[in-house]
Amino acid sequence: MGVQRRLRVGLGLATLGTAVVALALCPRAAAQNKACSLATADELQSALGAKVSGLRGIGTPTGAEVCTGTTPTATVTLRLAKRSPESQGKEVKGIEMVKKMGAQVQVKTDGPITCSTLIPPANLPQMGYNTTCSVLKNGQVAAIEVTAKSQKNMASMDSLHKIAEKMAERI
Repeated sequence: MGVQRRLRVGLGLATLGTAVVALALCPRAAAQNKACSLATADELQSALGAKVSGLRGIGTPTGAEVCTGTTPTATVTLRLAKRSPESQGKEVKGIEMVKKMGAQVQVKTDGPITCSTLIPPANLPQMGYNTTCSVLKNGQVAAIEVTAKSQKNMASMDSLHKIAEKMAERI
């Protein structure tokens, strides 16, 4: 066998070996990401009226766990993170900032669950039409966020509130 052919075979085996290792590690990483276990596929489909596809977990530099997927008209994000005492001040400032930009924001709190909707100003439709519900429990916050491309495709607070109730049982 020539040197070039051996080199190609060796590179091919190395690439195959890397792919096998990557595939072996992916299920472990997904299994460790608790955000993806906050809501089932059936619960999400029932709440959103559409199947959520491509759910995958990712970690963040801050230690928060995130799981994202899509429907034909929206992006779905599940989050799980430790709640720091200074977080609440940042959330209020963020809401005030988007209101000053012209966004319509509605917030409802029911016990440990807070839900909100954000309708972007006409000049910033790329912000998306967002509905979020979060639950605070044992120093952790779990959230479901649905960002739609149009107002007619927004998730309702009520449907996400039901998922937040189930998430509270799982954290």
